[in-house]
Amino acid sequence: MSVVATPFMGTLVNGALVQGSQMSGAAAHGPANPLRQRGQHEVFCGLTSIIWLHRKMQDAFFLVVGSRTCAHLMQSAAGVMIFAEPRFATAIIDERDLAGMADVHDELDKVVEKLLARRPEIRMLVLVGSCPSEVIKLDLAKAAERLGRSHGPTVRFLSYSGSGIETTFTQGEDNFLAAFAKDLPAEPAGAKPSLIVAGAMADIVEDQFRRIFDAFGIETVSFLPPRASTAMPHVGPNTRLLLAQPFLGETAKALESRGARHLVAPFPLGEEGTTGWLKAAADAFGVETGRFAAITDPGRARARAAVARHRETLAGKRIFFFPDSQMEPAIARFLHREAGSEIVEIGTPYLHRAHLAAEFAMLPDDVFVSEGQDVDRQLDRCRAAKPDLVVCGMGLANPLEKEGIATKWSIELVFTPIQGYEQAGDLAELFCRPFARAERLKVRA
Repeated sequence: MSVVATPFMGTLVNGALVQGSQMSGAAAHGPANPLRQRGQHEVFCGLTSIIWLHRKMQDAFFLVVGSRTCAHLMQSAAGVMIFAEPRFATAIIDERDLAGMADVHDELDKVVEKLLARRPEIRMLVLVGSCPSEVIKLDLAKAAERLGRSHGPTVRFLSYSGSGIETTFTQGEDNFLAAFAKDLPAEPAGAKPSLIVAGAMADIVEDQFRRIFDAFGIETVSFLPPRASTAMPHVGPNTRLLLAQPFLGETAKALESRGARHLVAPFPLGEEGTTGWLKAAADAFGVETGRFAAITDPGRARARAAVARHRETLAGKRIFFFPDSQMEPAIARFLHREAGSEIVEIGTPYLHRAHLAAEFAMLPDDVFVSEGQDVDRQLDRCRAAKPDLVVCGMGLANPLEKEGIATKWSIELVFTPIQGYEQAGDLAELFCRPFARAERLKVRA
C-alpha cells in the first residue's frame, strides 16, 4: 500500500433493478406522490465531499483508502498541484494487497505512521472508505479503533464511507458528520438549551449566522463540522438542531438518537428560506416577535433587493432539475417563489419527507417531483419539455449543451456560498450565468 497526496472527479454507477415509470401528468407525481425511479443513474462519488470538508477543518486529515482511480479523481476535482500539501491523501490499495502478499492492515498502519511523522499538526485522522476498500471488506471502523489506541489521545481517529456505490456525492458529508456526531460528549445535568447547526458552510456565512444568533440572545451555538476537530459541542435533550443542508439524513438521525430535537424549517436559501430557518431557531429559544423583526428586517430587505436585480432574467424561465445533490427541492422553491421561474420537474436522489416538508409547503401541489433516477427516461422527459435551463451533473451538461439546452452544474451549488441573506443575490446570479453566456455566444456567432 502506498500513499498519494491528492486532491476527484466523478463516477458512473449503473444499478438498474426496477425501471421507473414514465410521467403521467404533473398532478399525478407531485410532492405527495413522487415518481420513484430505480434505473440507471449517474452521480459524483461521495469522496467529493472531502474537498470542502478538509478546507473547513484546519486540524483534520482525510485519508482515502482506495485505488489509483480514487487518487486521480481527487486530484482532478480539487485541482491541487503535484507539489501541494493538502489535508487529504489516498492510501492506494495495490496488487500486493489484493493478492494477499501483504497484510492490508499492517500496510495501512505503516502509511499512518509515515503520515503522522510528516504532519505532526494533525489532531484528527479520518479514514475514508471507497469502492475498492468496501469490495475487499476492509473494516476501517476497527482499523480506526486500533490506530486510536496506538496514537491517542493526541490524534483522534474516525472512519466513514465515501464510496460511490449507490450513493450521491453529498452523502459523503452526511456520513462523516454522522460519525462525528456519535462521538460528541453528552450534555451535563442541568445544561442550558443549546443550538447545533449541522452542515458545512463557508466561514463567512457561518460568521453571519453566528452574529444573528448572538443578537437573538442564543448563548450556546455550535456548527458542525467545526473549524477545529477539538470543538466538540455537548448534545442531549436540551439541544436543538438546525440543518443547513438538505442532505443530512444520517446526521440528523445520529443527533436525534442522542436526544437532540430537530427544528423543521425551510433551508436558508434566499430571503424567504433564510427567514423561515432563523424563525425556527428564534421560536425554539423564545425570541420575541418584535426583536426578531428588528434583527432580520435589514437583511431581508438587502436580500430582496439583490434578487430583484436578476428577476427580469429568471422570471418565466422553465427549469428542469436532474437528481444530483439533494438540494434540488430547496433551490426550486427559491427560484419559483423569489425569482419567478417555472419549475418543470424537481428530480432529487432521495426524498426525506420530514426534512423537506417546509419546502414543499411553499411549492405548488402539482409540481412534478421524481425521486431517484432512470437517466434515459428522464432525458426523454427533459427533451420533450424543452426547458429553458437544466440543472444537472457535469456528466450530462456537455451532451445537453450540444443539443442547444442551457445547463447549470449542480455541484456549483455545493461549492459556492449561497446560504443566508447576503448571498441571496449570488444564488440568483448563478442561474443567470447560462443565459448571459448564451447571449454572448449569439453575438459572437
